[in-house]
Amino acid sequence: MRPVWRVADVRAAEAGLMATLPPGALMQRAAAGLARRCALLLGDRGGVYGARVVLLIGSGDNGGDALFAGAHLARRGAAVAALLLSPGRAHAEGLAALRAAGGRVVDRPPAGADLVLDGIVGIGGTGGLRETAEQLAASLTGQRGRDGGPATVVAVDVPSGVAVDTGHVPLTDAGRPRAVRADVTVAFGALKPALVVGPAAELAGEVELVDIGLTPWLRGTPALQVIEQTDVVGWWPELGASSEKYTRGVVGVATGSATYPGAAVLSVAGALAGPTGLVRYAGSAKGEVLHQHPSVIATGRVADAGRVQAWVCGSGLGTGEESAAELRAVLAAPVPVVLDADALTLLVDGKLADRLRGRDAPIVVTPHDREYARLCGEMPGEDRVAAALRLAAWMNAVVLLKGDHTIIGTPDGRAYVNPTGTPVLATGGTGDVLAGLLGSLLAAGLAPERAAAAAAYLHGLAGREAARGGPVTAPDVAAALRPVLARLG
Repeated sequence: MRPVWRVADVRAAEAGLMATLPPGALMQRAAAGLARRCALLLGDRGGVYGARVVLLIGSGDNGGDALFAGAHLARRGAAVAALLLSPGRAHAEGLAALRAAGGRVVDRPPAGADLVLDGIVGIGGTGGLRETAEQLAASLTGQRGRDGGPATVVAVDVPSGVAVDTGHVPLTDAGRPRAVRADVTVAFGALKPALVVGPAAELAGEVELVDIGLTPWLRGTPALQVIEQTDVVGWWPELGASSEKYTRGVVGVATGSATYPGAAVLSVAGALAGPTGLVRYAGSAKGEVLHQHPSVIATGRVADAGRVQAWVCGSGLGTGEESAAELRAVLAAPVPVVLDADALTLLVDGKLADRLRGRDAPIVVTPHDREYARLCGEMPGEDRVAAALRLAAWMNAVVLLKGDHTIIGTPDGRAYVNPTGTPVLATGGTGDVLAGLLGSLLAAGLAPERAAAAAAYLHGLAGREAARGGPVTAPDVAAALRPVLARLG
């Protein structure tokens, strides 16, 4: 996993590292890495020589990084123009370096640009961009380059205007982000939350992390961690010569109803794609489940299902008394459970939340934002990581807070973010597939936070795979899980 660090931790690490280096050396490292990435981007658009580069320069070290990077590009023949938002407070050494390299300072935006370098505000910024800076940044992103295409926008460390520790993005009265929208963000030394969570992650574009020697100085606990494919591969259960369907794990699925049989079919499809050897279905949609998935053992009630190593409950179950009774039966089983959709509603309406805190076996809940609000009385808000962790602590459960950047929070305060999320999964039934896959991973023996992280990661990849064929439906996502898992090895 890749660690993600809060501003305070990054600042402390920078201070420790700078104490061991000559003055200005750390900024030079950052600027060199930034200039290298800009040169590669310009290389795809006709080369550095003769390219038009515009620097948006604020008053802090972020502007200094951009000025020194601009000097690197100017020495290679780029026409570099710096627009100073606070002329009397720009980084003096960086400004001198730019001028010495042939760059110039301008008081209005040039007519065109191949690349715009955002050095307005760094990790110390709060509250979004001021109106003039936001309008200026927006106007420059509409510039055209030598090849007729739009200017490439590169953010220095983070897009200016975002809330770095939460990923929140303030909006103007017209609903526009009060922040820069970048094509590429070059981050220095460590990932920050705004690059991987919340609406800020979308504004960051492609993120490149430049090593400036900060890692040994980063102390304490990361704010969260980014799931990677190597993690999922490492967690995946291995088959051996003696493996058989029961040793691989059996997952029980209590989902769907006569009214919503599709939820049962989809959640079972998700479970079948996972690593377990057998799926037992319990519910009133058993006829449709067996028609679609003949390998499943189906019964009408949880009590008749037989032994399982994990339960999935809730998708399309309904919220009546019979559904509540099935949920109580699932919660009474001494095995891990996944609670989704109607099960979450029943926890609130049926006042069953107290049953969670007394369970010894693990629980994973999978709310989207509106379900989170029903459980907590309010929406997740600006800090989705903190919101997931609050709910995890209150419910004594692992929380998978669904979204474009799904957050996994644990009761003991650990947080993970899934990088494979895609908006195409915002369609009916895809959450049912996710719940089934998650249950299969639990039944196969994965720890709850690993099962949740792996399920979110693979579900996102399946959404992307399905989107290659056009508009996405939940059955498409279920079908795409198999080729995704085949490539995973």
